[in-house]
Amino acid sequence: MKHTYTVTGMTCEGCVASVQEKLSGLDGVTDVSVDLETSSAHITMERHISLREFSAVLPNKYAIQESQSEVVSAVGEMMGEKSKWAQLRPLFLIFAYLFAASILLNFKDWNLGEAMLDFMGLFYIVFSFFKFLDLKGFPESFRMYDPLAKTIPVYGWIYPFLELGLGLLFLMRVQVTAALILTVVILGVTTIGVTKTLLDKKSIRCACLGTALKLPMTEATFIENAIMLVMAFWMLF
Repeated sequence: MKHTYTVTGMTCEGCVASVQEKLSGLDGVTDVSVDLETSSAHITMERHISLREFSAVLPNKYAIQESQSEVVSAVGEMMGEKSKWAQLRPLFLIFAYLFAASILLNFKDWNLGEAMLDFMGLFYIVFSFFKFLDLKGFPESFRMYDPLAKTIPVYGWIYPFLELGLGLLFLMRVQVTAALILTVVILGVTTIGVTKTLLDKKSIRCACLGTALKLPMTEATFIENAIMLVMAFWMLF
């Protein structure tokens, strides 16, 4: 998240350096750019940080507040914000198509297990496709809630390839047991992160469909992972 604030009380470049140092030291802040001429501070953060937290670390001679343009933009977004269900429409459509494709592939000689494997394979292939659309931007969004990607940044870069590989294994019926176990592990880790994000009521973007579609992190994200985990456990046991 990147936000712009107005900082008053700065009179020289020494003030700029002091403000930048204090704000950069806050937990969750990843980048700070302070401009003396416009009395502004552009702050990139991993979590929402309140004005009170920013004010607490600044000396008394400085005051920080949200810039007018930021407030107007936020109000505009709120006024025009789509409902949760409308925002998640692409996700629901993709799931409907995946379920339909899995049923159609097996309806002549119906086998639930085969249909599940087809669904899981198509799920991984389709979801990896959206991540590949912005391979550079995906890792940053993914690490906002996935515990493993947050600890090991390179995991975010590997993840789309991992999904693609798992999708191929399921569709080709190669090393299915290993693919199921790996599904339980990687989606289990992600589900832990999603659950924590939902419980903390953080407002961040879900990276399940990459960054091409701006989906909010909601209960639907949890359900999406839960469906895959239930299928994986079903096939294993």
